Amino acid sequence: MVYAFTIDPTSFPAAKVGKISDIMNLALPLALTGAGLIFLVITLKAAFDILTHGDNPEALKKAYGSISTAVFGLIIVIASYLAIQLLGVVLKTDIIPK
Repeated sequence: MVYAFTIDPTSFPAAKVGKISDIMNLALPLALTGAGLIFLVITLKAAFDILTHGDNPEALKKAYGSISTAVFGLIIVIASYLAIQLLGVVLKTDIIPK
């Protein structure tokens, strides 16, 4: 016996995606939140390492390197978000809702 089914937005959630901007509207806020949480965790761990290994210069150097890497990564994430917003303005599409 053969069963046929239709793909519509009520039975298949992926059918709701019609444009690339729909995917970006879903994925980009999640990615930004994840990047912020990763930044927070790395910064807190590095701060804890600074507090607990204050007499070891190698551990301090590693902790300060972790903080600078986390800040640099967050700057890259924010710059890419701004680039996507600029791309949306140039292409006259609403990539991320305001």
